[in-house]
Amino acid sequence: MKANKSLGLVFFPAFDWAISPTHPEREERLLYTQDQIFEEGIQDIEGIKMYNPMLATEKDIRRVHFCIPDVSSRVTESHLISSGGAIRAALAVMNKEVESAFALVRPPGHHAHRIVYGDRGFCVTNIEAIMLERIRAEFGPLRVAIVDTDCHHGDGTEDIYYNDPETLVISFHQDGRTLFPGTGFINEFGGPSAYGYNVNIPLPPNTADEGFLHVLNSVVMPILDDYKPDLIINSAGQDNHYSDPITNMNFSAQGYAKLNHILKPDIAVLEGGYSIDGALPYINVGIILAMAGLDFSQVKEPDYNPAELRQDKEITEYVKRLSDTVLSNWKRKGALWQKEYGGLDSFEKKKQIYYDTDGILEQQVQHFIRCKECSGYNWIDSSSDSSFKVLAITIPRDGCKACVDKAYGMYRDARSSFTNVYLQDRVHDEYLSK
Repeated sequence: MKANKSLGLVFFPAFDWAISPTHPEREERLLYTQDQIFEEGIQDIEGIKMYNPMLATEKDIRRVHFCIPDVSSRVTESHLISSGGAIRAALAVMNKEVESAFALVRPPGHHAHRIVYGDRGFCVTNIEAIMLERIRAEFGPLRVAIVDTDCHHGDGTEDIYYNDPETLVISFHQDGRTLFPGTGFINEFGGPSAYGYNVNIPLPPNTADEGFLHVLNSVVMPILDDYKPDLIINSAGQDNHYSDPITNMNFSAQGYAKLNHILKPDIAVLEGGYSIDGALPYINVGIILAMAGLDFSQVKEPDYNPAELRQDKEITEYVKRLSDTVLSNWKRKGALWQKEYGGLDSFEKKKQIYYDTDGILEQQVQHFIRCKECSGYNWIDSSSDSSFKVLAITIPRDGCKACVDKAYGMYRDARSSFTNVYLQDRVHDEYLSK
């Protein structure tokens, strides 16, 4: 058998990292999948190539995150390898070793924001963002779409790219009124320099294959056709599955395979998914076959019963109305920007973030500066009940000289009332702290 589309696979189960021995986020998430792949002989298919992960560096982490107080205090070797596994997958694609790649790695990362005090939503480092900024550093500017299909809103990825017009973030997920992290609503549409490029599609509990594929075909694909990205990244969470123990959706392995067949991501990165033996082996095999351009029609869970998973008519109608609204907002984003940001020279966004694993509460005020020459420098005032008071300044990749000078001046003149001050200079790929 030969793959119709060459595919790279990277595995890293992280044997030495778990929140607890019985926690849903543990190494068995990938071990069952690995066993299934070997049992099916997928690694022997011509055109499917296995890669070992590499080790991400502290510089890779600092391009994306402000780790408080520093990277070594917050990031374990397992997180560096998980991030490095995603980087290895991306490099295989960028160097044209394979046409697409799937990083099946853990720990996951899409709940990790720019500022990191600890573990939240099982995430410390945002592996997709670390991967993306590494390949931008090596290959230059890239217009990228990240499509997050995890059941939980990708709030960390949203935070990192909220004001970046070169990164379109689309997340469709279970409605935040019913599930962690309680965010991801359609009015969260992007910062002043990237309004419209943060697209949330909050779905009702018990949405099934019909609803997910309707969103994909009626909203996601038309937006991608308009945006025309150089790369499509699937933040490939699998906890929308009907058997997942911590969510309330009815997606199937066939649905996931069809989604990837339609989306055709260049790179997929595993995120959540906690039905360890009842879902993940089948979903991952389906995704792999779809990405390799092979027949996935026989991939089914042992207990799969489409009649029991039939979507309620009220949900179907709700999803259609929601899809129409989101697509309409995309088409009207210029007019909506004028209403949201017109006449403003700066914009503030207040956030409260709870690190559920570490029990840390953070208060943030994000400040975005509008600039006619670039995306504008921005900064975060952050304080936590772990006794830190932080100033974190970011110069965007397209930062103009005036914004660079103002950001360095803010860093230099920062008051002594801050316990930690950081400057992330993406123009010169430098990072300062004091």
